[in-house]
This record gives sequence, C-alpha cells and structure tokens, in this order.
Amino acid sequence: MASHIAAAPQALPKIVPVLLSFVAGYVDSCTFLALFGLYVAQVTGSFVLAGTETVVHDTGAVVKLLAIPLFCFAGVVTTLMVWRARRNDRSALPAALALEAALLIGLFASWYIGAPFSARTAPAVICASLCGIAAMGVQSAFVKLVVKGSPSTNVMTTNTTLFAVNATEFVMAWRARRRSPGDARLADEYAHVRDRFAMLWPLVLGFLAGTISGALAYGRVDMWCLLAAIAIVVALAAWGHWTATAAR
Repeated sequence: MASHIAAAPQALPKIVPVLLSFVAGYVDSCTFLALFGLYVAQVTGSFVLAGTETVVHDTGAVVKLLAIPLFCFAGVVTTLMVWRARRNDRSALPAALALEAALLIGLFASWYIGAPFSARTAPAVICASLCGIAAMGVQSAFVKLVVKGSPSTNVMTTNTTLFAVNATEFVMAWRARRRSPGDARLADEYAHVRDRFAMLWPLVLGFLAGTISGALAYGRVDMWCLLAAIAIVVALAAWGHWTATAAR
C-alpha cells in the first residue's frame, strides 16, 4: 500500500503549496492568540509537554496531549483517502482539501458558539483546538502524499534548517559555476540546487506572511478572521475538483 501511494504524487502549480503554507501560518497565529497559546500546525511542543507532565501538571494539558494521537489519526484518515482515490483512478486532492475545509469550519463553529473563550478547559475551546489540530494534520499528510516534491507546508522547524542548508549550497554552486562556466557537471548541480531552493523559500515566506496576516486579522475582527483561511482552502478544493473533472 505504502509504495503504491508514494509512487503517484501530483505536479501542481507552485502557488498551491505556497497558499497552503500561508493558511497554516495564518491559522496557527489565530489559534495561538485565541486558544491560550496553542500551536495547531505542528505537535513538537506536545511531545515536550507529554514528557514534562511527569513533573509539572498543567490543567490545560489535555488538548496538547491529545494533539499527538489526533495529528496521527488525521494522517491515517488522509492516507486512506489518498489510497482509495488512487485505486479508483481519481485525484485525491479535492477530497483532502474538502476535509481540511470541513475541519476549519468546525473550528470556526466551535469558536462562534463558545466565544468569548475564558478557560482552556471549556468544551468549546477543546473542540475548537481539536478541529484545528486535525485540519493541520490532514494538510501535513496530503501535502506529503499528493504534492510532488513539496517540503512541508506547516512544520517550519525542518524547513528553516533546509533553508539554511539550501541557501548555502545555492551560493556555493553559483560561485563554482561562475568559476567554471563550461563545466556541464557544475551547471547541472547548480540547476538542481536552484530548483530545490526555489521550491522551499516561497513556503517559508508564505508561512511567515500567514502568521503576520493572521495576527493582524485576529486583532481586527476576532473569530471572523478564520473565514479567510476557510475561503482559501474551499477555493483550492473547488479548483482541484474542477481540474480533476476536466482531466477525465
């Protein structure tokens, strides 16, 4: 199963992963401000919390502890969706994006019903948090499975390391090519490094732009800021459905 799924990523327009990276940063910023410092786009902090709970007991730790299995479960569901779509010779992108949009709508609905949030243990806060985490878990999985050659759109720790590595390699390859412009091997190496860096840096910039935009939008319109992220994902799902239908 795994080899079948991994063998068929899609070559999508470069703007698609950039928009998804923007959405991840945007939602992460909004939920951090609204949900008492919760990061929904990645679960690194939840692993740390799981370890420190043995000595420091946090009353609001339940959501962060649930984030790990929920993120994994979202990945399992998304993988099964991708596998089923490919067995039926269909694009998995529209369904995966539709699921992410539905979970973001669940986040918004929980926020709308429970606002204003006053405690991390309130049912609406827990529900909103879990919907946001699941949405980002879906995005993380389907980008890995569906988008050909794309780095992660929502975990910037690895991407920041890759940015430093790729930027350094790019400069070194550029300098080597300038010294020996007729060397075909150096020219190929430069092109490879350039293409890899060109795919990465827009995602990092997109995520950063998303975090800034999300914070500004939250400061101005509170919960309604989420509608922008939902609109982007819904639009991408509709585009994915249209292109998949047109390709048949």
